[in-house]
Amino acid sequence: MQKNLLGRIRKGESFTFGELLLLTWQLSVPAIMAKITTVMMQYIDASMVGMIGSNAAAAIGLVNSTTWLIGGICFAMSMGYTIQLAHAIGAGEDVKARSLVRHGLMAVLVFSLVMGIGSALCSAPLTVFLGGTSEIVHDAAVYLAIYALGLPFLAVNFAAGSMLQASGNMKVPSLLSVLMCVLDVVFNALLIFPSRSVELWGQGIWIPGADLGVAGVACGSVLAEVCCMAAMLYVLLKKSRQLHYRQEKCLPWQGELREAACLGFPIMLEQFVMGSAYVAFTRIVSPLGTVALAANSFAITAESLCYMPGIGVSTAAQTLVGQSVGAGRSKLAQRFGYVSASLGITVMLLMGIVMYICAPLMMGLLSADAAVIQAGAEILRIEAWAEPLFAAGIIVTSIFRGAGETRMPTILNLVAMWGIRIPLAVYLAADYGLTGVWTAMCVELCARGILSLGVLVYRGEGLYHKNKAKIAD
Repeated sequence: MQKNLLGRIRKGESFTFGELLLLTWQLSVPAIMAKITTVMMQYIDASMVGMIGSNAAAAIGLVNSTTWLIGGICFAMSMGYTIQLAHAIGAGEDVKARSLVRHGLMAVLVFSLVMGIGSALCSAPLTVFLGGTSEIVHDAAVYLAIYALGLPFLAVNFAAGSMLQASGNMKVPSLLSVLMCVLDVVFNALLIFPSRSVELWGQGIWIPGADLGVAGVACGSVLAEVCCMAAMLYVLLKKSRQLHYRQEKCLPWQGELREAACLGFPIMLEQFVMGSAYVAFTRIVSPLGTVALAANSFAITAESLCYMPGIGVSTAAQTLVGQSVGAGRSKLAQRFGYVSASLGITVMLLMGIVMYICAPLMMGLLSADAAVIQAGAEILRIEAWAEPLFAAGIIVTSIFRGAGETRMPTILNLVAMWGIRIPLAVYLAADYGLTGVWTAMCVELCARGILSLGVLVYRGEGLYHKNKAKIAD
């Protein structure tokens, strides 16, 4: 059913509203599950780190924003190829699509390798710059260095999964994300803690352990990513009907790289804007103390479970809009955009309600420290009010990307993050501490969502005429 509906985009057939909603939902569900399992991996990491102590949690929390920054820049490189890929598939240009897969994977690998080595070399001074105390800077630097050296595996895994999603295959990336979550648990159990005996159903079981602490968290995640990357590449290059590797003449890579740079540079700038703002946000929180830093880190992890459904819907939106634009169907692309935005806002409204009610429970799963749980629950309930408009910002960004317009999201995020969130957080932190900082975040997310929806409506059908959209069906 899903494949039949996707095929109708390329064939120029019409869609009812129910079919638009059904196809968007069918593509969203596996993407949502993939994102949720990714967050569950973060939950597992956070929960296991919480067993080590609040200093370990604070060490990881200190560099989380930096890992988002360097990961996001690599993400931008892959998106430059993924957007082209969706357009090529929509236009029925399968040879070009396979060429984009090969050249895109190579470009992502080289770029992320350079990025990872450079980040690893800067890990120690960076943790001092971020305001880490003497108790946590060493662990934070080790965690960041290991993450950076594993960045090529993470980037290639993401690129391969995004390419499968661009072709409409949401199930494989979702299933492999589940596998990565399971492997992360196994590797963490073996690497974080020392060898020990545990009792299971009345039987003593000896479990070997490397006792690496915070370093074990990073190593476990990297090993899980390596396994997932290998499986993702196998499916993409061997099993995918449209995209698998074939002995055929490869198209010139220079034009693809230029287009990827044109599409990817605004996304890279956007990721730098967002990532540097997260770093600044961490810099604002870190002087508030270890409890505040740990609560901030755990609350970000807890909140991410609630906004992952919005990101899942945005993944479907980018695929559907991208293929519609590639097929030259501007009106259909616009309809998919509106349906995706409405669906994402509705889903995240429900998730916001869940987050508000379950905030203490969510924090309790991540930390045993009563002060951290109380502080984290309070700021999660502030953030819950922003979830529907947060969804709007996320999904509109993907709609723009699917249409090949990557500059406008950068402008919107620059205005929101550096024009609203950071100045307001600095102002409120002095009097209200962590709650003031998260109030600033809530205000900014609401403003970003309103601005994004306004621009989407204002641009109208003209947005989807960019690049390859030729026919107003």
